[in-house]
Amino acid sequence: MAMLRLTNLTLPLHHSDEALPAAIRERLRVAPRDLVRHNIVRRGNDARDKADIRLVYTVDVTLRDEASVLARCRKDRNLARTPDTSYRHVHKAPANCHRPIVIGAGPCGLFAGLILAQMGFRPIILDRGKVVRERTKDTWGLWRRSVLNPESNVQFGEGGAGTFSDGKLYSRIKEPRHLDRKVLTEFVRAGAPPEILTEAHPHIGTFRLVTMVENMRASIERLGGEYRWQSRVDGIDVQPDATGVRRVRGLHLHTGEYLEAERVVLAIGHSARDTFATLHAAGVHVEAKPFSIGVRIEHPQSWIDRARFGHNAGHPILGAAEYHLSHHCSNGRTVYSFCMCPGGTVVAATSEEGRVATNGMSQYGRNERNANSGFVVGIDPARDFPGDPLAGLALQRHWEAKAFVAGGSTYKAPAQRLGDFLAGRASTSLGSVVPSYKPGVEPTDLAKCLPDFAVAAMREALPVFGRQIPGYDHPDVVMTGVETRTSSPVRFTRGADFQSLNTAGLYPAGEGAGYAGGILSAAVDGIKVAEAVAASLC
Repeated sequence: MAMLRLTNLTLPLHHSDEALPAAIRERLRVAPRDLVRHNIVRRGNDARDKADIRLVYTVDVTLRDEASVLARCRKDRNLARTPDTSYRHVHKAPANCHRPIVIGAGPCGLFAGLILAQMGFRPIILDRGKVVRERTKDTWGLWRRSVLNPESNVQFGEGGAGTFSDGKLYSRIKEPRHLDRKVLTEFVRAGAPPEILTEAHPHIGTFRLVTMVENMRASIERLGGEYRWQSRVDGIDVQPDATGVRRVRGLHLHTGEYLEAERVVLAIGHSARDTFATLHAAGVHVEAKPFSIGVRIEHPQSWIDRARFGHNAGHPILGAAEYHLSHHCSNGRTVYSFCMCPGGTVVAATSEEGRVATNGMSQYGRNERNANSGFVVGIDPARDFPGDPLAGLALQRHWEAKAFVAGGSTYKAPAQRLGDFLAGRASTSLGSVVPSYKPGVEPTDLAKCLPDFAVAAMREALPVFGRQIPGYDHPDVVMTGVETRTSSPVRFTRGADFQSLNTAGLYPAGEGAGYAGGILSAAVDGIKVAEAVAASLC
């Protein structure tokens, strides 16, 4: 039997198990015996009225007489045939095919490698960092002992920056081929909880991501793929072909090895600043793109739960509350919340010595004391650093170095009470909100670590956000600096065939290349690029 998809089916938060099939029958006007089965596709919530929170379902239903229901409900915009979301490989590797190379083992590189391996192309995957468990030990070395390994940290190594994050698996991309479903399905196959297939805002959390990327690596290797760890690319060999077109010929690794290459997926992540410079020096087309700068802001999670859910705060279906905020300021800047981590921690995210950068992380349970998010201000290259495609890197480094000094030059982070920040005075101590950042914070004046325009915009936005979420601008709220890695500051522009505009055989992909933002969109981009590479080899 075929299925129909019914969307926007709303029920009270506290509904019985029987309420859902009853609501389906009522909407479709069918008898109990005519509803053969139903499957929940997605469940979200509508908490605009805190006193009457509603659950919002999308369901697939199997009916005894589908045709008559479609005819009867033809004006119902929330009813349609269930789309085919299955993924089909578009190519199969020919015999003796040259092996493609993927640079980077983050979400984009992981899925590019997986799809290429599933199609039989036996990719070689290079990463400058280590396997995920060794990388985790190095990351804890910074958090617990203030010892940074520049090649193995929150940014570099198996799983990429997404491994030490909230593990969000949703985005604003509209994907007509349902490639996002392929990503989620592969994650479940690798050990993610099946709930990610139905929750409106699915997430995984760091500990589960570690096991998942290990399992996916094993799948790639079983299919003939090959990983090479601690293999940083220090140079790219680009030569003109017989027609004068610039083409990739090989890669120079920091070990001194030269690796011949005809197809290279560039999935290096948003913090591979040295590789950005290497590619620019080799003449690969690159342009500056917008990013943001600011701080991590922390509130007790219970405050956010009450503000969003009222007396329903703590309900297990609702979980830890999230928020998304934005304000257009009088100085022309936009301040917004970024990468909100419910029940999480602020983490040290630097990858360079003598600099401090922050990010947020949550586990699957989202049950830590505080909520945190980026509280950031948009950077516009045309306005802030015109003419130099790599100037955004210099701006990031400048303020990260300032934060390092303000934190005491020990990888502690500079922090400030929100009330002091608004008043323009340095903090000498913190209040009732306990910061979660490791290896610790140093109370100070965050205005020393941020551009003046960002400070002015943030001071304007805080009371506005406080009117939207009671307690958001409480004087004891902690702000920890600096947040600079919101996205890549560059874009390696590509054409419709996914190849670099001026370097054939090079396929810029994912967040580092400027084509994604977050785990899901980066993974989807990895699939698309893998398909493009396969098409060029078949």
